[in-house]
Amino acid sequence: MNEAGGSTPSPPTTSVIIIPVNDNKFEALRHSAAHLLAAAVEELYPSVKKTIGPAIEEGFYYDFDFGNEKISESDLPKIEKKMQEVVSSWKEFEEIPVTAQEAKKEFKENPYKIELIEELAKNKEKITIYQSGAFRDLCRGGHIENPAKNLKFFKLLSVAGAYWRGSEKNKMLTRIYGTAFPTKKELDDYLTMRQEAQKRDHRKLGKELDLFTFSELVGPGFPLYTTKGALVRRLIGEQVEELQKEQGYEAVWTPQVARAELFKTSGHYDKFKGDMFRVVSNYSDEELFLKPMNCPQHTQIYASRTRSYRELPLRFTDFAMLYRDEKPGELLGLARVRAFSQDDCHVFCREDQVEGEIEKMLLMTKEIMKTYDLKYRYRLSTRDPKTPEKYLGDPKLWDKAEKWAEQIMTKHRIEHFDAPGEAAFYAPKMDLLATDSLGREWQLSTVQIDYVMPARFGLVYTDKDGKEKTPVMLHRAIVGSLERFMMILLESFGGALPVWLSPVQAMLIPISEKFQKYAQNVEEELKKEGIRVEIDGRAQTMGAKIRDAQLQKVPYMLIVGEKEEKSKAVAVRLRDGKDLGPLKVVEAAAKMRKIVGERSLKLWP
Repeated sequence: MNEAGGSTPSPPTTSVIIIPVNDNKFEALRHSAAHLLAAAVEELYPSVKKTIGPAIEEGFYYDFDFGNEKISESDLPKIEKKMQEVVSSWKEFEEIPVTAQEAKKEFKENPYKIELIEELAKNKEKITIYQSGAFRDLCRGGHIENPAKNLKFFKLLSVAGAYWRGSEKNKMLTRIYGTAFPTKKELDDYLTMRQEAQKRDHRKLGKELDLFTFSELVGPGFPLYTTKGALVRRLIGEQVEELQKEQGYEAVWTPQVARAELFKTSGHYDKFKGDMFRVVSNYSDEELFLKPMNCPQHTQIYASRTRSYRELPLRFTDFAMLYRDEKPGELLGLARVRAFSQDDCHVFCREDQVEGEIEKMLLMTKEIMKTYDLKYRYRLSTRDPKTPEKYLGDPKLWDKAEKWAEQIMTKHRIEHFDAPGEAAFYAPKMDLLATDSLGREWQLSTVQIDYVMPARFGLVYTDKDGKEKTPVMLHRAIVGSLERFMMILLESFGGALPVWLSPVQAMLIPISEKFQKYAQNVEEELKKEGIRVEIDGRAQTMGAKIRDAQLQKVPYMLIVGEKEEKSKAVAVRLRDGKDLGPLKVVEAAAKMRKIVGERSLKLWP
């Protein structure tokens, strides 16, 4: 579900690598590689039943039914070697149009292909088989020319379970993931980045740094934050709230549950009912849902009394928890969860106020991105002209909103690209795509110009001429889902969060037990200065304590011994290994406070 007030895009579920979202130049290559994978598997495992094999953002996959045979990642080198052998004889992908009856006859032993053929026939779609060498597969097409020459640089990455067609009601299949590139250098660069990204996997870091956990008793997709993780989460949100307060935004609160009628009016019921959690009442038969987004409820705060043009704009913010019934196989740490919150804002305004309000949103977003040194660009997400039935509302108002969004980005010289088909069902979107330290691209903030929802809810205000008019509703998020943003920060910084976000900013390390009292005095003094500090009083060597603090990504290690006690100082060591030597406690505290107060990315002034 890609929704308003902060979108939660679907990240890949197989690795932490993301190829830029508009980069489809590899699609034909990777789809061809999926065919090659299926051909190799079929040669090695003759009884296998092949299903589907699409290109995806970071490569390709193919789903297989191996029956009783078990496949693991240890089998991938063997399959990859067979792929290299097979492709040498592939000169082309030959398209062979067939009838449904002919296709069914060819794949009569494969129930998965039969299901697909019957669907194609029902929808009166063209049915084709593509052949390379001796390998034939049901396929719509989209391949490279001369695979023997152009399909050389590929790598199988992992094995996972996947339900047939994504439904838990169907059989679990074996999915083999891989990737392919036109050149060896591109493949090598990708694999190097993937290896680095795996080291930075937020699930691993979250456990090592004691930030969050998951419990089978609570349920998959419902993260539990420790005291440290809750602090990081809160600090991220506080910066957004500070900026919003400066710009005249006011917080509202809305309940976690709402009647189905609310979502029927907004349009979410018809579009996303399958992704919403149903709630059962012991005393009523009415249909209830956990809310998956805030915007429908915010309309009801607006509608609670009559409104005048003088009141507008009204700016509602809401950090409430949201819930979406994601499929179990698609859950991935904090990247894809069932419970999350986002920095939602909905502005109800007049048409003449729209551009000024969006300018405020863009400036706030720029400030947040600067804090984390995230480079970014925008995607103008508009309707797909081929599927007008997907969108609600007057096409003329859609034309107006889309043109308006483009003009605003052009006026403010915002780099952007067009993405037809990525709009929400009620509004075009200006989506921010941020690049992290590994060069991966993530969707974060969104701004949306919505004429549809105010009209569907009958929202009005009295204009200065005494007539009733419908307000424009602007949807906005900056960091989007706090869960997903924490994941991005953990992986981008490799767990070494900026000092102001670090749960423990300084670790006091007495060189022996007799300096414990002095360490406690320093701790008290630093806490008065607002520094989050702990004492490592364990009976371990100083080297072991320093090493452990570095593994915990603590920015400052403050070592105290006889010299430091006599001079009321601490010996400062940074987590990057740099030794700053002794500093007066007052001086060290002032420098740490400066870094924290500025939300600096530097370790030391």
